[in-house]
Amino acid sequence: MSDNTSAPTAPTPLTLLGLGAMGTALARTWLDAGHPLTVWNRSPGRSAELTAHGARAAGTAAEAVAASPLVVTCLLDDASVRQALADADLTGKDLVDLTTSTPAESRTRAAWAAERGARFLDGGIMAVPPMIGAPEAGGYIFYSGPRALFDEHREVLAVPAATRYVGAEFGLAALYDVALLSAMTAMFAGARHAFALVEDAGIDEKEFGGLVAGWLTAMAPATAGFGAALSAEDATSPAVAEAGDAALLRTAREQGVNPALLIASAGSVTGI
Repeated sequence: MSDNTSAPTAPTPLTLLGLGAMGTALARTWLDAGHPLTVWNRSPGRSAELTAHGARAAGTAAEAVAASPLVVTCLLDDASVRQALADADLTGKDLVDLTTSTPAESRTRAAWAAERGARFLDGGIMAVPPMIGAPEAGGYIFYSGPRALFDEHREVLAVPAATRYVGAEFGLAALYDVALLSAMTAMFAGARHAFALVEDAGIDEKEFGGLVAGWLTAMAPATAGFGAALSAEDATSPAVAEAGDAALLRTAREQGVNPALLIASAGSVTGI
């Protein structure tokens, strides 16, 4: 009688370059899932906690790259990736770059990796470190590049956070990432502007903060409509919008708050 039970798949070994707050969070999840992990960080001393949990700390980035077929970078910027990998042999490696970068930088990095014999995936992390390894928190990571390469590593890439494949074109993950981060940055700037308006009004800031959070949460679903033309019923008339913007500007000036944010948001940012 034959046994058709499949042998369990061995955990994928991988290398992680970069042990900042995000890199450390990623590393913990892979270690917890049983993946053999080699780590490297430019500043020494950050790997002690991870090595105590089974990670292998490499002395150089080149040594770390040599240890695994799958290499993940989570560094400060694109220049940091280039510097870290300068002396590494990337022949036959699969390089997944989770460093925040521009679409053009990601396309350039993909071509650079190919010239050095590596396959490349571009990634964009839509999470903060506490959300890594916590599916209920809603974090996820965008990926773009060859679909077959993404599918090959999907299981290990899904360990830290949910995966969202957005296309074969290099740079798409970076574009999604930076576009959403831009929306977040503008939202935070608006909240800071709101707090500046009430700073000297004797208002309870904790209570006001709850109002800000509640209002932004209530308005958030409306942002989905910015990608399509509004119907006549949904559109605010130009006269009403102009009057509303004028009131916001007058209030900012009355309260002594710089209106630059409001001036920028009232017009188009296309030409910036």
